[in-house]
Amino acid sequence: MSPLQHDPELEPLSVRRARGKTARERLSLGDLGGLRTARAGRDALAIVLAQDTDRVPELVPLRHGRMAASSWTYYRGAAAVMAADLAAGPNSGIEVQLCGDAHVLNFGLWATPERNLSFDLRDFDETLPGPFEFDVKRMAASFLIAGRNNGFAKADARAAAMASVTAYREAMADFAGMPTMDIWYAHFDEDRFKTVIQDALAAETSAVVKKEKDKKAKAAKKDQKGPKQAKEAKEAKEAARRAEKSLAKAHTRDSLQALSKLAELVDGQYRIVSQPPVIVPGRDLAATFGMSPDDVLPALHNQFRAYRATLPDDRRKLLERFQIVDAARKVVGVGSVGTRAFIVLLEGRDAHDPLFLQIKEATASVLEASLPRSRYRQHGERVVQGQRMMQAASDIFLGWTKGLDTSRHFYWRQLRDMKGSALVELMAPATLRYYAQMCGWTLARAHARAGDPVVMAEYLGRDDAFDQSILDFSERYADQNEQDYEQFVKAIRSGRLEATEGV
Repeated sequence: MSPLQHDPELEPLSVRRARGKTARERLSLGDLGGLRTARAGRDALAIVLAQDTDRVPELVPLRHGRMAASSWTYYRGAAAVMAADLAAGPNSGIEVQLCGDAHVLNFGLWATPERNLSFDLRDFDETLPGPFEFDVKRMAASFLIAGRNNGFAKADARAAAMASVTAYREAMADFAGMPTMDIWYAHFDEDRFKTVIQDALAAETSAVVKKEKDKKAKAAKKDQKGPKQAKEAKEAKEAARRAEKSLAKAHTRDSLQALSKLAELVDGQYRIVSQPPVIVPGRDLAATFGMSPDDVLPALHNQFRAYRATLPDDRRKLLERFQIVDAARKVVGVGSVGTRAFIVLLEGRDAHDPLFLQIKEATASVLEASLPRSRYRQHGERVVQGQRMMQAASDIFLGWTKGLDTSRHFYWRQLRDMKGSALVELMAPATLRYYAQMCGWTLARAHARAGDPVVMAEYLGRDDAFDQSILDFSERYADQNEQDYEQFVKAIRSGRLEATEGV
């Protein structure tokens, strides 16, 4: 047999479709939504605390404080808990490259190498091959939890979660019928993003008009419905305005903008401003690493050279035109707080030609507790290669290295490269539904690049059985997340956990 015939995606379409049907016979769509969190020994708090043991001790209370802000922020920081729960449940056996943490805020705007804006997944710390539905469940549950956090009616929160899954299934059916190269080049560009905004506003306006007609037909309820309709119309217009503003703002988020926010000019030289505990410059961190301030930059230069060696020749040559000026530790996100993360200020032709890079620690994926380990033993490389596989276009400066402590792994990227994220907490129900559709399509595209869309589309089917199953799972998981959050907050209130809130 030819080696090519061992690749399932080179099999005839009929064989690939049969594989999808066989997978559905093995695990029905109804059973796919199963949740087994009531298993003996499940302890969500213990899973969260186990992650604290290898984090920067002084930052652990900050992590707890950010997670304690709401059940929504807890969910964002508790990817390891959900990974354990997903592993305990049923799985389809249909493998893709997983994002590993596909919640709603890990989608957003991103610059392509051509300097165009693209909407895509943008966090890959937990990426690993695994069952496709792990990402779908993480995404859908995040919309339900975010909707609840926004105070939505139950039906509105359900509608957002459902929209994300339906969009995923329908997009996968489209990708299953596409030529291979069309899938690879598919992307969600800025023009399409604007169209979604306009459609969301039009849909909300149409809904308000319909309610106005109903109101006139039911004059007795006029006083009750009028204020609500006006509020919904105002919310829709405000959401559209914010989205347009986010697009415009993303275009300005570059290293020059970061320089104005993060650096100061001292004796003719820029240096990163100290803003502890969120930003602590290397000159103030030297003792933490057992070195003098004068030793910090030489050590960083060695790291920089090792990182450049992981880049293609053209990118490496480009970076050789920049020199390191300063570096700092910078706290990011919720789930990542306490892992080692740094920013580096570089200078090109002069002080007004800056480049900011971010260095993030890459630890073992939370999925590795239950799935096979990555083929990449260097976790920084695991993150970079997973990102390149799933994104339509990736940062040109993605690379990896080991730390001064060679047991620690890091990946490098640009700090601000026209990045933008949605203000989910401010979204109205209709806006969140449309945003959910964008995310569902984007996740399907990422999975279609890294998996077999023909097999997946056949497994998912053409009706809404898959959608309903994942929605049922999401509702049960949102309830479980509330319980886990209450346990977490109780541990803080009792003094068992230290938390620094509001930072």
